[in-house]
Parts: sequence; structure tokens; C-alpha cells
Amino acid sequence: MIGHTGISERARNLYQQALVWDDHSGFDPDARVDLACLGQWKRAGVHYLSVNVGYDVVPWRKTLQTLAAFRTWVQTHPADYLLVQQADDVLRARREGRMAISFDLEGMNALDDDVHMVSAYYALGVRQMLFAYNLNNSAGGGCHDTDQGLSDFGRRVLAEMNRVGMLVDCSHSALRTSLEAMEVSTAPVIFSHSCAHAITPHGRNITDAQIRACAATGGVVGINGVGLFLGGNDRGSERFADHVMHVMDVAGPAHVGVALDFSFDTGGIEAVLDARSDYWPRREYPGGPVRFIAPEELPAIVDILLQRGCSDDQVVGLLGGNFLRVAQQVWK
Repeated sequence: MIGHTGISERARNLYQQALVWDDHSGFDPDARVDLACLGQWKRAGVHYLSVNVGYDVVPWRKTLQTLAAFRTWVQTHPADYLLVQQADDVLRARREGRMAISFDLEGMNALDDDVHMVSAYYALGVRQMLFAYNLNNSAGGGCHDTDQGLSDFGRRVLAEMNRVGMLVDCSHSALRTSLEAMEVSTAPVIFSHSCAHAITPHGRNITDAQIRACAATGGVVGINGVGLFLGGNDRGSERFADHVMHVMDVAGPAHVGVALDFSFDTGGIEAVLDARSDYWPRREYPGGPVRFIAPEELPAIVDILLQRGCSDDQVVGLLGGNFLRVAQQVWK
């Protein structure tokens, strides 16, 4: 693990002892991406990463191609990475000095309007899926569109996700869609990578009502490290801690986790945002560099949270214990 200077010995030791779980990567889901980039997370001491393989912006066939390529890469690098089947595989990978990997989908366009695709994606390693990426689709509403609820198709998909053990994810989704999903789901529901609207009133951030509803299902809100959502395009650790503390205050420390949404290719991300202002409206995404908190900064965040009065157990839960608990309850 990369050395950490300028932080307390308590924070350093706690980080090294904890299970570190990052619930969402932010780099472009494309079959051409060289997954040697995963080494950045591994060197930073991350034990588990959910890798995005597709979102509503791209055709579902491209998502399958990306998933196939990413699966093959992970499976052909067994010395350093383990493709997750069950939650215990995360603990096994950590014991063996490997990083555990599973996949996620951002939006249900990847299903091509076929509920049977849920179990197929699960068999291929997808462990969480959200309803709609920013804009409405056939399953439900997106956070930057009219506030529609779950469709009949979305409800059937949710039931199938509950059946197979795939985590129901409400990030990027509309208020009504998320609240209806959390009411209907028979398993804990997550916001894999969402910040608090009360701290930063961005359309991608979630309200206290959504945070409380998530906690009521037994789920977790993963705080992301994108400067636009943290506030003022500020990627500072103090700002990240603000959102963590708010979710702890609203829902309790058992319902917050880490999902950095980190992208190493910031220039590529900016080009994608500029090209599709329908998915990323200018009023919310004004253009220019997008800043991200990198995995290497997690120990500094731990130090800040300890200084703010968080207990060791609360920090351990944030870093990975809370998401592990939910995965143990849901994955089959």
C-alpha cells in the first residue's frame, strides 16, 4: 500500500486494519480500457471495487462486450484479482492479498426490455444495478428528468433482482422511483454513489427523505468523491467528510459507505459530458475540468473523521463493514 504522510498514526493503523470497500468506479465502461488501472486502487489499500460495465448512454450490446472483456481481464490476472461470486469472496481475496472485483450497471437500458437479462448479468458477475441513469427509461425515472415513478417493467425487474440476489441501487434515479423502489423491495436497497442534497443542492444528490428510506431498508449510502456533487467542484477531503457526517446524523453510522466514482481519465470524462448535454444538462454540469477524490486520499479522510469525533467502529463501518453487511444479506 502507498505510504501515507501527514496523518495520525491512529488513522494510518485503522485504515490498514479495516476492510476497504469502494462501491463504484467512475472510469469509462469500454472494452478497450486497460484494467491495469485497477492497480491504483489495489496499491491504495482497497480490498473490493465494483467496476461499472455499462450505463444508459451506451447501447446494451456494447455493455455486454465491455462485461465480457472486463471479466476476461480479471480472470487472467488471478495473482492480484478475484472475481466475486459471494460476499465471503471479498474476505478471501483480502486474506490472499488480492483485490475483489464485481461489476455494476447504471440503468436498465442494459436489459433491452427483457427481465430475463437480470439473472444472466448476475451470472456474469453484476452484483448491483440502478434504475435510470439521469434520464427516464422504460424502468423508471432519472434524476435529471421529469419525476416519474417505477414502471410495471421496473417493478418486475426489481422483484427479479430480489430473487437472484442483485443489489437494488437508486443512485442517478428520480425521487419517486427511488422511494417507490425502497417501499417495494424485500431486500436492503443502496444508493451506491450519492452525496447529500442538504449539503450540496445538486440534482444528482439525494434528500434526507431518501437517506432515511434507504436506512429503513437496512441499506447504505455510498458517498462519492466527484467535486461537482461534493460542492463547488471541490475534491477536498473535508468536503467528503461533510457528506459522510450528514448521512451519519440523518440515518446513523451503519448506513454510510464509500463509493468514490473515481476516474483517472478526467479529459475523457469531460469530453463525454460535453457531447451529451441531454444526460448531463448544462445547468448542473457547466463544463471545465471535473475533479475527483482518488483512492489514495482515503486515509486522510479517516483522519478527518476521527478528528470530528467518529469512533473507530464507525470509521471501520464506513470504510467497508457496512457495505459488506448488506452484501452478505443480499448476494446469493
